[in-house]
Amino acid sequence: MKLSYSGQEKVQAPPAAVWAFVQNPERVAACLPDVQDIKVTGPNQMEALVNVGVGMVRGKFKFKIDVQPDEAAGRVNVKVSGGGLGSVVDMLAGANIVDNGDGTTTLDWTGDASMRGPVATVGGRLLDSQAQKLIQQTFQNMSASVGASSGTLA
Repeated sequence: MKLSYSGQEKVQAPPAAVWAFVQNPERVAACLPDVQDIKVTGPNQMEALVNVGVGMVRGKFKFKIDVQPDEAAGRVNVKVSGGGLGSVVDMLAGANIVDNGDGTTTLDWTGDASMRGPVATVGGRLLDSQAQKLIQQTFQNMSASVGASSGTLA
């Protein structure tokens, strides 16, 4: 099952605050909904244990996350792979970081995910809406966290 999403999130902070935030993979991972544990494994890599629930299927998934900020290109990519309950998830999400010129920043984001296994089979349409909600919530959480850490409210 392949899924694709896009959207925008306005951050109440300047681009410099957004770049400082995405340089810290632990802070980015903490923006994933339902994170139970985060372990940094490298400069831009970490592992996260996440509670996942799709319909009647609920359990913990373990993900490897690689945050790839590219300030020169004005983009940050986040690669997520892993799974649980006999299912596999691969996702590439990213955001263009756009200076709005008024002390705020827009994250113009996209996310593509592929899922295999029982969660994809059982989830169907529920999985589609849940995946979209999770990606959107991650970028909303990033916006709120960056705004809070830069001394502004999101």
